[in-house]
Amino acid sequence: MATPLLEFFGLVPGASKRGTVDVVAPVRTFADVILPPKTRQTLEQALAQVRNHDLIFRQWGLGERHATGLGLAFNFAGPPGTGKTICAEAIAQALGRRLLVVRYSEMESMWAGETPKNVAAVFRVADEQGAVLFFDEADAIAARRSTSDLQPMQRESNTIVNVLLRELESFNGVVIFATNLAANFDPAFERRIRTHVLFERPGAEEREQIWRVQIHPDKTPLAADVDFHVLAELFDASGGEIKNAVLKAAAMAAAEPATTSPRAIHQAHFEAAMRDVLTAKSIMRQSLFDAAQTPEDSAEKRVMAAFQEAQGRWAAAVRVTLIVAGAALVLATIALLVTLLR
Repeated sequence: MATPLLEFFGLVPGASKRGTVDVVAPVRTFADVILPPKTRQTLEQALAQVRNHDLIFRQWGLGERHATGLGLAFNFAGPPGTGKTICAEAIAQALGRRLLVVRYSEMESMWAGETPKNVAAVFRVADEQGAVLFFDEADAIAARRSTSDLQPMQRESNTIVNVLLRELESFNGVVIFATNLAANFDPAFERRIRTHVLFERPGAEEREQIWRVQIHPDKTPLAADVDFHVLAELFDASGGEIKNAVLKAAAMAAAEPATTSPRAIHQAHFEAAMRDVLTAKSIMRQSLFDAAQTPEDSAEKRVMAAFQEAQGRWAAAVRVTLIVAGAALVLATIALLVTLLR
């Protein structure tokens, strides 16, 4: 039966409001993602913690000794395109549970105090549904709290982090955070997150396997000159970048004029496509301030520069106001003295 809470988050058919949570019936498994051995081993250990949760906390009695923090929170940290989202879905699939993907940008409310309530409500939904809760780009919601000169937005952000920490303490389910910027997390999350999994860029051996799994074994027409080993050695790319290159190469091959021989994807298509992908990546990282810095650095420096400039203007205005007020006070004092002397 649908409840108002489920309707609010768009978790029931026919709900008019666009949901702030995507409900995923997991299909992809760990067989669908190629990972370095160390990352895969850490993931298997995380999965074992979930499967043995009842044994540890109920049968072994540790739940009676520890009233809070019984949930399992995992942090998937690493560059974009390294498999974090697929692995979150794979964990939910392995557990036979649904995956609730939180769109934090949709959850944020323009009304003060509403976003913390939405965060608490998401945990209630996950508990009711017995689902795995997944916060993508989690650094946006779990950012470091401010401690001085708090503005209303900063106070709201601090409240959101406080609510999130409180919910993690009382939640008994599985929560997965994924981030490209783990350093932005508030330090308080370190204790509350059970396992941190580092998703590194794949090595040459993993890259070759990723190239292969992107291709349909029966339907994708590959030319005889395609060599995935060479592609893996030539291009230091993430899984997401390889996926984009495969789709771009297929589009290139399909766009070529039809000839007497069937169209196929050649090595040249894959190489040209990957160069396009890596070129686009370098364009996105360009900066007017410092060509060597990342987009995150550029954005942060621009915000800080604007903030410092605004601070400078405010301080100058205050100084001018104080000078004018002081001069007026001096003139008034002189006028008063002249009046008294007369």
